[in-house]
Amino acid sequence: MRDWEKLIPASEQRFYKKAGFMGTLKPGNRAALVVVDVTMGFCGSEGLTLDEAVAEYPTACGPSSWVAMPRIARLIELFRRQDLPIVYSLANLPDAPWAGNATKSGAVSRKPGFNDFPKAIAPRQRDWVLAKTKASAFFQTALTTYLTKQNVDTLVFCGVSTSGCVRATVVDGFSHGYQTFVVDECCFDRSEYAHAANLFDMQAKYAVVMSLDEAEATFGGRKLAAAE
Repeated sequence: MRDWEKLIPASEQRFYKKAGFMGTLKPGNRAALVVVDVTMGFCGSEGLTLDEAVAEYPTACGPSSWVAMPRIARLIELFRRQDLPIVYSLANLPDAPWAGNATKSGAVSRKPGFNDFPKAIAPRQRDWVLAKTKASAFFQTALTTYLTKQNVDTLVFCGVSTSGCVRATVVDGFSHGYQTFVVDECCFDRSEYAHAANLFDMQAKYAVVMSLDEAEATFGGRKLAAAE
């Protein structure tokens, strides 16, 4: 049993399975990786406590960010080796106030460095960095157009926060007809409870939640229609 599953009551897990939830999905012909909002503004500087990270950036998740960071780097490298598309999302800071911000808290900071990517997972020239004003990377962006041009039918998600922008993007990905997969060890949140509850709900309804080892076995064992 995975760590996040231990926070879900066994009786509720049994009920969901009995009711027909927790189904599976199979990868399609071509996958893309979506790295959701893994910027300094949602992480905070390495080595800080959660309180210290939030003092630096109100939206930071602190230590959980840096536990996930090497795992996210590993997942990104998997997709680089397969020559598959990688999309990085970040906050559209100039347009966010005009669009009403991504959450009702409106806590996104304009402090310098907010949208910087940690060096360990920084995008490369061929990766697409997508600015968004709302939680979902699909909301009023060209993401579906890009994925169509890339012949993508399968999406793998990682990033922050599990309960916020990751979940919103996963639900929209599923709603747009993609085969959707979430790598639990490569997602993080400021709340362990929210992280677990949202992984459970995504697994139940909208995606397959898998470990990093499972992702490597699923998406690294065979080349999913890499670009010619």
